Amino acid sequence: MQLEGTMLLRRTDVEDLLSLKDCISAVEEILRLQGEGEVPGSAILGVTAERGGLHVKAVLLPGEKSYFVAKLNTNFPDNDPEFELPTIQGLILLCDTKNGAPLAVLDSIDVTIKRTAAASAVAAKYLARLNSCVGIVCGCGQQARTQLRAIHSVRPLKKLYAFDRNERATKIFAFELADELQLEIEPVDNLRPALRKSDICVTCTTSREFFVRKEHVSPGTFIAAVGADDKHKQEIDPALMASARVVVDSLDQCCAIGDLHHAISQGLMGRENVYAELCEIVAGRKPGRTSEDEIIVFDSTGVAIEDAVTAAAIYEKARAAKTGSHFNFSA
Repeated sequence: MQLEGTMLLRRTDVEDLLSLKDCISAVEEILRLQGEGEVPGSAILGVTAERGGLHVKAVLLPGEKSYFVAKLNTNFPDNDPEFELPTIQGLILLCDTKNGAPLAVLDSIDVTIKRTAAASAVAAKYLARLNSCVGIVCGCGQQARTQLRAIHSVRPLKKLYAFDRNERATKIFAFELADELQLEIEPVDNLRPALRKSDICVTCTTSREFFVRKEHVSPGTFIAAVGADDKHKQEIDPALMASARVVVDSLDQCCAIGDLHHAISQGLMGRENVYAELCEIVAGRKPGRTSEDEIIVFDSTGVAIEDAVTAAAIYEKARAAKTGSHFNFSA
């Protein structure tokens, strides 16, 4: 019997309870289990309105303590200038698989940011060249900050280029993170030469047209394509997708909403041309990088199991710390 009610965790609670390092470890481990066939499939539902949309991702998280986890996120790219609200807002619900009781409701923003960056870090660990030392981040918002911290933790960089349509955002990004990471960060307004010099590229924008072109990417580059999380968004040249080795977080999902979706819709590649899901590589079922010259694109649309393992870790830490407030929905 659930006596304490449902735990409510605000964004500040979530930020404090789980470090990025622990999130990367949790995501890597759950991907390994998924690749070994130990994790059931997830489900996704999306609905759109004129200016944005809502998507729901749900999954069963197995383990000694198992949970049903559902994340409900809204995505409204124009929120900041007009409403001074984040682009992404939402909630995560954890339920007990023994009796269905709602155990916790968490703010989803920090979970989404951390697990997305954690997936990129895991992908970089297995797919970027070991000697990668120059990177570029395209899009200098909150997600970009966590992406850089995560990538830098697995592939320490010596130089980073920062690119954003908003020049002020780029300069603030460089100012805030250069000292923190002891990293040379150069704001750039011309993507092409910076991209050519980069070993690692992370794209985390709301773009609806691709801007990373095939002819601008050097051999051996690893690209984490993060921004295309609905069918209207696009960052990577479909011709580049077709010529690169493509690794996805979810094949079905990327065929529907990722940069892969655009390459398929243009008839340049099919789902059979995708090399692997990331979980297969983490589990050792397929090798990661096999040559220094191959260009590898990680198409990251965000999968429910990443949200689930992150949210569960936060919930369990909150219980141990006896933090958060409680509410009885059935009262």
